[in-house]
Amino acid sequence: MDSNPALCVAIANHITTSPQQRITFAQFMDLALYHPEYGYYSSDALKIGFKGGDFFTSPNLCADFGELLAEQFFQMWEILGKPIPFSLVEMGAGQGLLALHILKYHQQHYPDFFTALEYIIVEKSPTLRQEQQQRLQDLPVRWCNLEEIPPNAIAGCFFSNELVDAFPVHQFILETGELREIYVTTDSNEKETRLSFVEVTAEPSTPQLAEYLNLVEMDFSQSAYPDGYRSEINLAALDWLSIVADRLQRGYVLTIDYGYPASRYYNPRRSQGTLQCYYQHRFHDNPYINIGRQDITAHVDFTALERWGEKCNLKNIGFIQQGLFLMALGLGDRIAALSYQKQPLSELLQRRDALHQLIDPTGLGGFGVLIQSKGLNNTETSQPIKGLTLPK
Repeated sequence: MDSNPALCVAIANHITTSPQQRITFAQFMDLALYHPEYGYYSSDALKIGFKGGDFFTSPNLCADFGELLAEQFFQMWEILGKPIPFSLVEMGAGQGLLALHILKYHQQHYPDFFTALEYIIVEKSPTLRQEQQQRLQDLPVRWCNLEEIPPNAIAGCFFSNELVDAFPVHQFILETGELREIYVTTDSNEKETRLSFVEVTAEPSTPQLAEYLNLVEMDFSQSAYPDGYRSEINLAALDWLSIVADRLQRGYVLTIDYGYPASRYYNPRRSQGTLQCYYQHRFHDNPYINIGRQDITAHVDFTALERWGEKCNLKNIGFIQQGLFLMALGLGDRIAALSYQKQPLSELLQRRDALHQLIDPTGLGGFGVLIQSKGLNNTETSQPIKGLTLPK
């Protein structure tokens, strides 16, 4: 298929120089997505949006998603006593659209907050960082790596939208009741000149996989799990959350992504895991084609983020579906207001469709929103978060 030959060679070289000539699937996924020269997120292959893209995100639909998030951030600033600066750290900012919508809204509606705001973008992709810098050149934004932020330096909110799903995951499979890890190696029987990769199974590469399953209280020795059952473990998500919690002195962590609690994630009926690849708005489950030219993702285990967060001194404030979160922040009022707006019918229908997509429970509206906090006093903790407060 349409793989990047140079990336395939780089991955093959990594395999041949590795012990036992194999790498974990997490290493394969990391190279496929983040190789500094040829990875999907590092190269010109990365395309986001409706026309010519591989996938789209909520900010591509309309500005409302960012504007409603802006309302939530303003309330967080008020709860914390209006600190100056209030740092908003967006991790994985895509094309910069979400930052644009948030900052423009704050500038127009909450000028005092806009003045107090320090907006930081953490972006690993050089391609996306360049696009962000061009789009946001007239706004007060700075870029840095997560590791460059000093410990306990941030009063404000770390937030992400569809970031954690792109972290490299380990894959495992059950064989005769035993948990085995899936590794990737080159196909020694390949007669064509084109490189290809195959899976092999062996003992887990690290005891952290078993520790993760203990964390989320999953026991795969139960008879309910069939032989051949496979799924993913996202150790990178725990490493990321550890760093975020360490950098946050006082405030919130807001994570938006598609995923499930562990009991649903590891349901025996979801026997092939959640790994998906996105290529030109089509999705499939084969990561060994279109290498370097397609996105590879896995759903997020929100139970793991909650429980690991507790170990990192993050308090769980609430978990809710995106549709309900946005409705609590005022999306329903925006939909109702369409009836009174004087616009061409085609524009009204297009806007109504975009707003409904944000709350569609079978799509974006079914995403999870997790809010955690750190360093809040009892008075601050007792104040309800607007996006988690459903109308009675």
